[in-house]
Amino acid sequence: MVFSSKEAFLSRSEQELAALYDQFTTLQDIPFSSLNPAETALVVVDMVNGFAKQGALSSPRVGEMAAPIAQLALACRQVGIPVVAFADTHTPDSLELESYPPHCLRDTEEARLVPELEAVAAADAPGSFTRIDKNSTNGFVEPMFDAWRRENPSVSTYVVVGDCTDICILQFALTAKAFANTRNRRLRVLVPTALVDTFDGPGHPAELANAAALYSLRANGVELCRRLVL
Repeated sequence: MVFSSKEAFLSRSEQELAALYDQFTTLQDIPFSSLNPAETALVVVDMVNGFAKQGALSSPRVGEMAAPIAQLALACRQVGIPVVAFADTHTPDSLELESYPPHCLRDTEEARLVPELEAVAAADAPGSFTRIDKNSTNGFVEPMFDAWRRENPSVSTYVVVGDCTDICILQFALTAKAFANTRNRRLRVLVPTALVDTFDGPGHPAELANAAALYSLRANGVELCRRLVL
C-alpha cells in the first residue's frame, strides 16, 4: 500500500469521515416485534466486569451499555429468543495476553458477566441463556459456540451487541457472515449501533474506531440499525 501526500490523505479522509458521520447518526430504528423468535438469537459480546466495571481494560463507555443490553436480553428471553453471552476468560498463559494487559482471568470478578446480565441469566423465561467463555477476540471460533450453532440450525438472524465494536464485535460479525457465505446460507447479522461501543484512550479514539468498524461491517454485508425499539 502506498499513501498519497499527507495533505491529500487528510483532505480526502475528512470528506469521507463527514459522510460516514451523517450516515451513522441517521440510522433507522427497527421494531423488536419484527424479529421472528424462532429464527433469531441475541449475541452479547463481552459484557463482563473486566470491560465494564473494573480492571486494566474497563471503560465507562462499555459500562453505560450494561442496563440497556440487559433490558434487551430480558425482552428476548421473554419471547423465546435465545441469548448467547460471550465472556472473555483467560488463564495466565493465554497467548492473547501477549497483546493486551492481563484481564478477565478465570475465577476473578473481571471474568464475571455484569450484574445486570447475571440477573437476566437467572430470570425465569422461555428463551435460553448460554454463557460461553472465550479465550480470544473472536467468539465465533470457540468450540462451545460451534456446538451451540449446530444445536440451533433454525437460527438465521444474529443480533449482535456489546464490546468492543472494532475488535470482538467486528471479528464475530464478519466471521459469521463469511462462514455462512461459504455455505451459500443466508444469515442476517444485525448490529444496533446504540448497543455497541469501544474504549477511548491514547492512540485509540473511540469514535474513530467505532466509525471504522461500522464501515467495515456494513461493507461486508452486516446490517446496521440505531436501536431495536421494544
